[in-house]
Amino acid sequence: MEFSKLINERRSVRHYKAGVTIDKKDVEAIILAAQQAPSWKNSQTGRYYAAVTPEKVGEVRAALPEFNQNNSANAPVLVVTAFEKGNAGFMPDGSQVNELGDQWGAYDLGLQNAYFVLKARELGYDTLIMGIRDDKKLREIFGIPETQQIAAVLALGVRENDPTAPKRKEISEIAVFG
Repeated sequence: MEFSKLINERRSVRHYKAGVTIDKKDVEAIILAAQQAPSWKNSQTGRYYAAVTPEKVGEVRAALPEFNQNNSANAPVLVVTAFEKGNAGFMPDGSQVNELGDQWGAYDLGLQNAYFVLKARELGYDTLIMGIRDDKKLREIFGIPETQQIAAVLALGVRENDPTAPKRKEISEIAVFG
């Protein structure tokens, strides 16, 4: 799919078709595409925890607030994204390279998640990035260590309808040219 078309088709989807299944190989392909995103000194600190069985999806969905449980209803896959803390943005001696510190890990994971949602769309799937979640429950469900920072839960499924594109800001509101 042409890149411009891909980014124009990708939407945050809050209504998924019921009865859809996603092959584990497609989920793996999406995660492998996400891994191709650039990262701090190629540190690749992003981590993915994919709930692919109905039981595990139910457990992860229960770790979301009610509105996101509703927003992700019928999504057959939920993926928890995290990054290894204390790596991206740090020198070998553990000192921060600048004031951002672990925010570089979050930045890198954001890039990976962007690749994730675009690859999903290329394969005909839709996504919703949900940042409000119960960190403690998600850690218990997947055994996620404290050395990782959980960032989001990504719903993966097929859209029930075509959401309208939200209005974007004008270039003059987001960019400065000198």
